[in-house]
Amino acid sequence: MNNISTLVITLLITGFISPVYGQDLELAKLLNDKNLNGTIVIASLDGGTNYIGNEERAKTRLVPASTFKILNTLIALEEGAVADDKQIIKWDGKDKGLTAWNKDQSLETAFGSSCVWFYQELARRLGKDKYEAYLKKIRFGNEQTGPELTTFWLEGDLKISAVEQVAFLKKLYKREYPFKLSSYELLRRLMVVEQTPAYTIRAKTGWAQKITPQVGWFVGYVESGEKIWFFAMNLEIAKAEDSRFRKEITLEALKVKGII
Repeated sequence: MNNISTLVITLLITGFISPVYGQDLELAKLLNDKNLNGTIVIASLDGGTNYIGNEERAKTRLVPASTFKILNTLIALEEGAVADDKQIIKWDGKDKGLTAWNKDQSLETAFGSSCVWFYQELARRLGKDKYEAYLKKIRFGNEQTGPELTTFWLEGDLKISAVEQVAFLKKLYKREYPFKLSSYELLRRLMVVEQTPAYTIRAKTGWAQKITPQVGWFVGYVESGEKIWFFAMNLEIAKAEDSRFRKEITLEALKVKGII
């Protein structure tokens, strides 16, 4: 291997240059067969293999919705807004729209159920200045909170693309961000959505319902033996039933590529 090839591979692994993505017909077909306006990005840890369906949308920044809970959880733990995954925040007794949300919550319960009010309370405890500092430090999407403290990731100014989500998740996996080891380990446990003898999927869904068009997300990574694969899928949700395609198409794509 010559010196230039070695340098390029080193830069890809360390994240100093962006990986090259190109349209993947198999992934595009999964979306087109369902007549969905969406995208999916799949990438290996070393950046050597990248698949993308709908390249233009993959590079388009959209509100992250509840996928922001990945970073939000780390910030809350780091800043002491909540001590651990067991600390309870009391429900105020008002209907929050979902049965799973109408009760006292902890990180352990709120992460998996995407409990909006719990994370909005964490946001109030943290304040806008802390968020703005972390978003800039981590270079998360467009790094903008805008004026609304409790909704900036749901229907506000924060935007991120699927390609950027994958880049963020890679650095998260490699623990390149300034968070405690205990916080990384807690988040790693919370993110488990499927575990088999062959692989583990750690991920988070998102659904921005108060914007038009609505946006659904599914982002995360797969641990399969010594191989690690990252993915970010988003789609336009025209009707509630479309929300199921966030996971369905992602899992199908991972199967098509022989990852799971």
